[in-house]
Amino acid sequence: MTDLAIDALQRPAHILVVDDDDRIRELLKKFLIGCGARVSAAADADAARKFLGSFEFDLLIVDVMMPKEDGFSLLESVRRGSSVPILLLTARGLPEDRIKGLGLGADDYVPKPFEPAELALRVNNILRRTVARGGGGDGPTEVRFGAHAFHLARGELTCNGAPVRLTEAEATLLKILALRGGETVTREELARRTSAGLERSVDVQVTRLRRKLEADPRAPIFLQTVRGIGYRLAVD
Repeated sequence: MTDLAIDALQRPAHILVVDDDDRIRELLKKFLIGCGARVSAAADADAARKFLGSFEFDLLIVDVMMPKEDGFSLLESVRRGSSVPILLLTARGLPEDRIKGLGLGADDYVPKPFEPAELALRVNNILRRTVARGGGGDGPTEVRFGAHAFHLARGELTCNGAPVRLTEAEATLLKILALRGGETVTREELARRTSAGLERSVDVQVTRLRRKLEADPRAPIFLQTVRGIGYRLAVD
């Protein structure tokens, strides 16, 4: 571990780096690991969403200038369902870009090129503020609906205290819906953020998950269909 330890949480911080530049992505990963963090890396927004659907992160470092979908768009979509701290990283240091990023909910903004020491200090400062306000990466650790309780970080479901076995795909789907707390999530978004890939595959996964959640899967109470749009999870 280097002298620039990322230690604000008193445990290894789990950081997701999202950057389409292979060299920068790998350099950041190596540097942050050297600072004592756990690091996952994604080359684009789609890959980042798959990580977010499966893991809990303490911080996201997101490059703004990415092909297909830029960092502003990813930031905006993450903020609809999560309060995980986000640091934007970009070669564009224009004031209007910083204002836009902060307005969309970014916690900080670092222009390229940057000094690794400054980045480590900014990461620690963000994490300290998160701890000070009692925040966690992805909001609540557990969501309840009826007799069920779903632990978001572990992806574990119980019913009346007894464990309910979920496949990885089912746990990912349930986490996305649980984080949105009763809001409707479109079939298109679910297809994009899960391994389903296609909207009709999402419907199949929902049918399977309902068998584990509902007394009568044909008349669901918790995992509800919003006709013509998508699905929502009715949480307590």
